[in-house]
Amino acid sequence: MRYQAVLFDLDGTLLDTIEDIADAVNQVLAQNHFPVHSLDRYKQMVGLGLEQLLVDALPETGRDTATVQRVLAQAGEVYASQWKNKSHPYPGVAAMLEQLKVLGVKAAVLSNKPERFTQMCVEALLPAGTLAVVMGAREDMPKKPAPDAALKIAEQLGVLPENFLYVGDSGTDMQTAQAA
Repeated sequence: MRYQAVLFDLDGTLLDTIEDIADAVNQVLAQNHFPVHSLDRYKQMVGLGLEQLLVDALPETGRDTATVQRVLAQAGEVYASQWKNKSHPYPGVAAMLEQLKVLGVKAAVLSNKPERFTQMCVEALLPAGTLAVVMGAREDMPKKPAPDAALKIAEQLGVLPENFLYVGDSGTDMQTAQAA
């Protein structure tokens, strides 16, 4: 069977963004007098979106709703100013996306990263015209591992779910693939 489309996760799959994410969150944690974390620890915490990442990064005593919302707003501002300091595509990603296009295989991105950051990363760091649909976390769609967004993308691509592959780097991605 020849697959008609490939749906990719973004962070950790197409793009190496972990250092910029870790730097932004650590900056905000330090500003708020919370302990910071190692890059390896962030690699374990990512996958469920920025808000969950911040909840996991905060000490238990700092996980009240008001603190999480304040730190979330601050992290969004910091990340917006430094999201591409160190972020880059993994080796071979640009060529792979170009080859999928040549082969007539549709490619798309689904990320739990907020929609605006997902769009900015794709536009700045991946080859133009290689992704048919790009979707980040939105208010109107449940985040991964819920299958809703993956199924919506399949619909937008005109592809049945059984005719596309889902490629990701986390347990959340695997759960999304199985659910879709």
